[in-house]
Formats: sequence, structure tokens, C-alpha cells
Amino acid sequence: MPLSISSEVFLTCAVTGSGQTQDRSHLVPRSPAQIAESALDAARAGAACVHIHVRDPDTGAPSRDPALYREVTDRIRDADTDVVLNLTAGMGGDLILGGTDHPLPPGPGTDMIGAEERLVHVADCLPEICTLDCGTMNFAENDYVMTNTPGMLRAMGRQITALGVVPEIECFDTGHLWFARQLVEEGVLKAPALVQLCMGVPWGAPDDLQTLQAMVANVPSGWTFSAFGLGRHQMPYVAAAVLSGGHVRVGLEDNLWLSRGTLATNAQLVERAVTIIENLGARVMGPQAMRDRLGLQKRAPGGIA
Repeated sequence: MPLSISSEVFLTCAVTGSGQTQDRSHLVPRSPAQIAESALDAARAGAACVHIHVRDPDTGAPSRDPALYREVTDRIRDADTDVVLNLTAGMGGDLILGGTDHPLPPGPGTDMIGAEERLVHVADCLPEICTLDCGTMNFAENDYVMTNTPGMLRAMGRQITALGVVPEIECFDTGHLWFARQLVEEGVLKAPALVQLCMGVPWGAPDDLQTLQAMVANVPSGWTFSAFGLGRHQMPYVAAAVLSGGHVRVGLEDNLWLSRGTLATNAQLVERAVTIIENLGARVMGPQAMRDRLGLQKRAPGGIA
């Protein structure tokens, strides 16, 4: 596969995520104020877009409380720093089976809700982008399944499209790209679509370059893609994404470390990614350039532009 180096690159910072990282680094933001400030620091460092999850302010545990999303987005919108808002819609499909001998009923931690409830915060906050995890996957833990059925994805996709929000299609394996193309063919999602290639997440696509090339080869012509890797592979994947003709994601959702033994902030990860992108000869795009490229609409809650 020949190189197809990006000349202009937008950088997304995944600020906090929903993984159990809150006790592994004191720099993972928890409260809405901390998440908003970390997102704005990342924007000042060069991120055009911030990808937002929320957490319980007291425990740091992942949350899908719409009030927390509203506080974070209001804080970011009220600031002087411009940035594209990308809210997760990935929570609410967590199935924890009861074990190999008695898988049913589901075990503690199961959180299964309907399509409309999974998008309540998106409808309220009206970000430019929200995520759509485009498939079901065995996800790291022994009996945990990230559940996104074709019916659920069609229902969520139609609602996201009706809201005027652009879905970022999260693809953890090639079959997810296959179904993303199907959703566009059916008219559930619009083309050209926006795709995030999620590499190295157990047990999806491994983070070797051959698999990345296979994923990139399955992105339809004219679509836009970004890619990321986890942990120590985060920065190498900045280069790999740019060299493959794509865009970049970094942040504490995917990696806690700046170097061995040194915990990172989101802004530090963004700064390092900016250096890599520019050293490859590409230009880092700002938020308005990203909006213009992808046809994004910046709105306040209630639909006001």
C-alpha cells in the first residue's frame, strides 16, 4: 500500500474516556469543571476537536448523566477558546454475562438502554459530532460484551442524522467498516462519512501496521478517517495515521503516559502530537478549518447557530 501522506491534519483529544483509569493517574479529569478545563487546555495546545465522556465527580467512575454533559459543554462553549465538540454515544450497551456456567441472567455492571436514551445528552447539547460504535465486540474483560446490534445502530443512526449531528463511526474491526458502508447505502447515515479507526483495543483490530493498512483500504473513497493506538503506541500511530492519509487522535482516554514513569496531561499529549505532525510536513488544522472540511455546524443547545 503506497504512502498517501496528509497535508492537513485535524487532531482530536479524547479527554477522559470511560475506562477504569481514574485511580491510575491523578491527571485524569473527573468533575465537569476539570474535564472542561482539560479539554480547553488541549485546544490551546493544538487540538481542533475534543472527544468527551463524563465521570462521577466524587468517584471518577464513568457516567452517562445528561446534566454532567450539559455542564461540560456549557463550560467549553462559554470559554474564549474555540474547539469542535464530539460527545460519546457509546455508553448504554454494556452486557456483563453471568459467567461461563450460567451466562444468564446478566451480571452486575450490565447497563443496557434504548437508542433514544443513549442519545438524550446528544439531543440536549447538540455537539457538532457524536460517536457511533459500529458493531458488537468482546471487549477486554472476561464476560463483557460491548453490544451494538444492527437494529440499535440503525435506530441510533437515524436519530443522529435527524438531529443534524455528524456521527463519528467508531470502527474496531473491518466488519464494522463493512456495516458502516451498509448504513450509508441504506440512507441511515450520509456520505461522505467520518470514521475513527480504533486500533489495538482487545479484542478488535490489532495495532500492527498490516491491519491498519487493511482498515484504511476498507474506508470508501471520499470518506474521512482518523486513527489511534493505545498506550505506548499512541504517538507512533500519530505518524502512521498521517502517513496513511488520515487524521489523528490522542488523549488520556487511550494513554496515560508521556514517557516511561512520567504521567501525561492531555495538553502535553497534544503538544507532542503536533510536533510529530509538523515534522512530517503536514499542517495542523484549527477548529473552523475542521468544520469547513467536514461540513460541521456549531450550534448552541436548542439549535441556535
